[in-house]
Amino acid sequence: MIFLKDVVPAAQNNIDTQFILLAKGKFTRDGETKTCLALVADETAAVHFQLWGMESDAFQTGDIIHLSNGIFSYQRNNLVLRAGKRGKIEKIGEFTLPYVETPNMSEIAWVPDRSNPKKYVQEKVISPYSRIFPPLH
Repeated sequence: MIFLKDVVPAAQNNIDTQFILLAKGKFTRDGETKTCLALVADETAAVHFQLWGMESDAFQTGDIIHLSNGIFSYQRNNLVLRAGKRGKIEKIGEFTLPYVETPNMSEIAWVPDRSNPKKYVQEKVISPYSRIFPPLH
């Protein structure tokens, strides 16, 4: 299992992690499928998480979620963590996971690694916090 601070954009489903759901955005439609962007975090970082279909209703603020075989990639020009077609998410608890809201891994500009173009490295921080879910303080 990895911490959110260690997720890197990739075109493969291999992320195994857990986090707490901090906030959900409004529901949208992707064709026939309902979607919802959420803010999730663990004790090391935060990230935007894409909920699809029934996931949009099944998970609520405060839920602790385990993601297996997840993917961190671009979805409509937004860098999001998601289960994808091969991944799985499940609720494993609620309200008892320490977390931080910065850095937000979705708010980092990533570029291909010069020594290995199939991997990405951080270029710069766009914003330390989520611009979609700004902090309440």
